[in-house]
Amino acid sequence: MLYNNDSSILSIEMPVPHLSTALRGPILDLENRIISAMPTIEHWLRNKWREHTVPFYCSVDLRNSGFKLAPVDTNLFPGGFNNLNPEFIPLCVQAMMSAIEKICPDTHSILLIPENHTRNLFYLQNIATLQNIMQHAGLNVRIGTLLPEITTATQIDLPNGQAITLEPIVRKNNKLGVGNFDPCAVLLNNDLSTGVPEILQDLNQIVIPPLHAGWATRRKSDHFSAYDRVAQEFAELIDIDPWLINPRFTSCGEINFREKQGEECVASAVDRILSIIRKKYQQYGVKDDPFVIVKADSGTYGMGIMTVKDGADIYKLNRKQRNKMAVVKEGMQVSNVLVQEGVYTFENINQAVAEPVIYMIDRYVVGGFYRVHTGRGIDENLNAPGMYFVPLAFETTCLVPNSAAQPNFIPNRFYAYGVVARLALLAAALELEQNVARTAIPLPA
Repeated sequence: MLYNNDSSILSIEMPVPHLSTALRGPILDLENRIISAMPTIEHWLRNKWREHTVPFYCSVDLRNSGFKLAPVDTNLFPGGFNNLNPEFIPLCVQAMMSAIEKICPDTHSILLIPENHTRNLFYLQNIATLQNIMQHAGLNVRIGTLLPEITTATQIDLPNGQAITLEPIVRKNNKLGVGNFDPCAVLLNNDLSTGVPEILQDLNQIVIPPLHAGWATRRKSDHFSAYDRVAQEFAELIDIDPWLINPRFTSCGEINFREKQGEECVASAVDRILSIIRKKYQQYGVKDDPFVIVKADSGTYGMGIMTVKDGADIYKLNRKQRNKMAVVKEGMQVSNVLVQEGVYTFENINQAVAEPVIYMIDRYVVGGFYRVHTGRGIDENLNAPGMYFVPLAFETTCLVPNSAAQPNFIPNRFYAYGVVARLALLAAALELEQNVARTAIPLPA
């Protein structure tokens, strides 16, 4: 519950969990500014949620370099609910109730459609966890698959002792179902990277997230353009430099890494972003070398991404590097790239580099985890083979303004994480509003 200065009730809010983090040192200036402005921030965000439709669920990859805390990726089809601390499940259930009631108050049954990763048992554990959350929210949930080889209900046993049942999807009268199950709505946990299958087109059911949230139409450059506007307004709200929460970026099109087409644009963009970062580093006394991340402008799974510290390096890529940058998930060709300011991560767990990933359902922060990689550096992408996940754990203390009176006080660093993640969520809302205008949704080749 939040209060005004006169102690009148401002609003009733779902609690933001207080979590322990890998950083245990003195709280940093940026995070302190965010924590100190908590009432102002929460009031501002509530107004924003009244103005815009919040994405159903979302995960945000953050990078914390101490002087800077910024989102570097926003996923509208999060696939890691199994990595959350089990203590977060009640928060997830409560947020799920809110999300469903807002979209379709009469919904009592949901068809959940996952990715076609039947061999990725960890991903399927995510699906099992998501199904469990929705069931605890009072929903009947069945899992329908787009895989043509699954023609009957198929149970898959999972390493953690859970099991899920995949069923072939049946379309009838522009509605999807499985067996004799007639769901009120369809929930996608499939990011539509290869296009929107015909079976999902022109349905009479509510589809969440909407089809235009998939990577068939979505672009990271659109998202970060929207985030630019959000970050600027937020920075003015709490009187900070927007760069402290915002990675600079640009984009390039008509790229073919294998054929060395479009290299000039990428190399020039890298040098331009590096120049901006150098000036900012000088302003803030940062001694580290700036770097840039070049990655596909759409898609997930950490594919088609590399770290660059000089535009000239783009011309020096070997064949293996070019092939790696040329394709992303499911063999899709890369023709557009995002050239984004690299943000160091100075968090670590057991001497391994780590970055926080924050999960939200509706407008509520419901938890998170650290993505950890023992084989990567503080300036590299951690979403790569060899990564593992460490759930963020609850702290027993609460956020107390007068921390000086408590010698063992651990600052609620997670609150700052949650704020920046919600800024990315708001940017996603703006982005999706703009994408509604795109009427042509690509079908799979």
